[in-house]
Amino acid sequence: MGFAWSNMFVTPEEDPRTDGGFVGERDTLLGYLRDQRLTLELKCADLTPEQLAARSVEPSPMSLLGLVRHMAGVEQNWFRVHLAGFQVQRHYRTEQDRDLDFNGAVADPEVVADAFQTWKNEIAFAEDYVDSIEDLGYVGEGDLALREVLVHMIEEYARHNGHADFLRERIDGRIGQ
Repeated sequence: MGFAWSNMFVTPEEDPRTDGGFVGERDTLLGYLRDQRLTLELKCADLTPEQLAARSVEPSPMSLLGLVRHMAGVEQNWFRVHLAGFQVQRHYRTEQDRDLDFNGAVADPEVVADAFQTWKNEIAFAEDYVDSIEDLGYVGEGDLALREVLVHMIEEYARHNGHADFLRERIDGRIGQ
């Protein structure tokens, strides 16, 4: 029996992610972070708002849409707040509901569009911000160097992409890649 790509997201030829081969620390960190971001995007591709908002297993409020909203907040927190020092209202978080990223992930096309746009805006900010800094040892307004934030972001995406694997498989049988 041969290996089939029918339940995968894309064929190897169509995969937008790299296969490593990065040169140098900056290229490696940014390359792996880019690939992790693309992985979450692949896990969410071609789903309806209802599917994106489908919860995992009670009592968890986790969903693919919640993960996108959560990662928008994570991007904002690490790059805008900790590194750049901006004082901004946090995405999908209030004093009353610190888990609004997941709790507010409902099957509404406007909520879905907002989540993906917010996430992409935060990624664009992060990429521009990182491009403006030459030294990976740079410490912004927080207490971590840029390289540590990049490693943390890779770890954060990798962990949540594991969650996304299970969520997507439960929705339509598509499996990790």
